[in-house]
Amino acid sequence: MTSRPPATTTLWRPTGPKELDLVRELEWRAWPPRLPEQPIFYPVLNEDYAVRIARDWNVKHNGAGFVTRFEVESDFLRRYPVQRAGGETILELWVSAEELDEFNAHIVGTIEVVQEFHP
Repeated sequence: MTSRPPATTTLWRPTGPKELDLVRELEWRAWPPRLPEQPIFYPVLNEDYAVRIARDWNVKHNGAGFVTRFEVESDFLRRYPVQRAGGETILELWVSAEELDEFNAHIVGTIEVVQEFHP
């Protein structure tokens, strides 16, 4: 009898080129540790919100913006309440820097770039 794969939830992450290079070094399977000034890792719950951040913030501040998509085990994500960071569709999960390794262990498959933006 084969076991069923865990149910997953799709998350998105807007990112700049430096963080994307670190994800590439991790073979597209994990997010890099947070910098000291970054106490929270925040994936977002919809692609539109990720696009707005990548296009409007990452391009301006980092020279390029990328939208990534990845799957995380749904049961694991239940520990993170959805955070509303603005309007109705501006939804995030807040993962403390100390929990990022455990979060990464629950990523299913690989992180993929689905959109990119340049000046």
